[in-house]
Amino acid sequence: MSEINQDTLHARFQLAFSDFTLATDLQLPGRGVTALFGHSGSGKTTLLRCIAGLQRPDSGFLQVRGQVWQDSTKGVFLPTHQRPLGYVFQEASLFPHLTARKNIDYGRKRATQSANDAELAAIVDMLGIGHLLDKIPAQLSGGERQRVGIARALALKPQVLLMDEPLAALDLKRKQEILPFLERLHRELDIPILYVTHSPQEVTQLADHLVVLEAGKVVASGALAETLTRLDSPMAQGKQASTVLQVQVCGHEPEFHLSQVQFAGGVLSLPYQQAAVVGTALRLRVYARDVSITLQQAKQTSILNVLPADITGMAHDREGRTMIRLNLGGVPLLAHITQKSAVQLGLQKGTPVFAQIKATAIL
Repeated sequence: MSEINQDTLHARFQLAFSDFTLATDLQLPGRGVTALFGHSGSGKTTLLRCIAGLQRPDSGFLQVRGQVWQDSTKGVFLPTHQRPLGYVFQEASLFPHLTARKNIDYGRKRATQSANDAELAAIVDMLGIGHLLDKIPAQLSGGERQRVGIARALALKPQVLLMDEPLAALDLKRKQEILPFLERLHRELDIPILYVTHSPQEVTQLADHLVVLEAGKVVASGALAETLTRLDSPMAQGKQASTVLQVQVCGHEPEFHLSQVQFAGGVLSLPYQQAAVVGTALRLRVYARDVSITLQQAKQTSILNVLPADITGMAHDREGRTMIRLNLGGVPLLAHITQKSAVQLGLQKGTPVFAQIKATAIL
């Protein structure tokens, strides 16, 4: 077995049910957001429950940032209440008769380690719930209740935060309300966050690392940009296939309602980012279906973004589509085109091409 990095979360579990077996061996980053992605029944929640100690596997090993919480070969198994973790469920499950403040304090007063008043004030500020503390759950929206639930979990000063589809029970409006606060957690917390979801949008908006599960097995795991663009990954297939680009604002054209951003692959134009000053870091999502390919750089075209690239991989599906993995200055980009186009252009691995991306299609 390879040496275990002390700054990681290492989760190795084997758990058999009558119709399903969870089998994982993961080394995950010791900070940032790891998204556990997969369809219903893929094992995402079961894996989270094993990490929390709510499910005891047939065999298992769990080490969080150098501390062993579980080792079946040595008879080590910390019960849930002794594991320094926070758990956020689909429903906030707040006590209906207690105010938001008292809901947060309930667990805080009973924990062996919890946030002090100053630390709690910082959590309240980060989640924007200061004006909600004296309200009872019935007076809160679904997104507000979930933010209080997150505060309650963080008030325990966890070494890992587990989030089991925290937006699944919310409508679109409430999801959009809470996502900026989850992004802030991502930026400001110095602990690993394991985030269960079946939403590609949440993956691309929040995650640093991606684990894709199918039938209890890990089919892909790695840094987000690389794993999203692996042609053998389910995430690289279908209409939601996309690429995440980390870019920096380098200019604005307010007269055209456009902004320019730069990354290793070149400069992109996109819809006007009025609030983003030059130098601001942004995360962009580019759908594979919005990327087209040409062998020669077009001069007279309405498409503003035409970047040199080379093909590093190709795969065909059974419905006449070809998935292409491009390299733009060391940055991967997915493109979905028709198989007919791929044949007519004579595309193959290593072919130098130009990737075309409509400015209006960049999110």
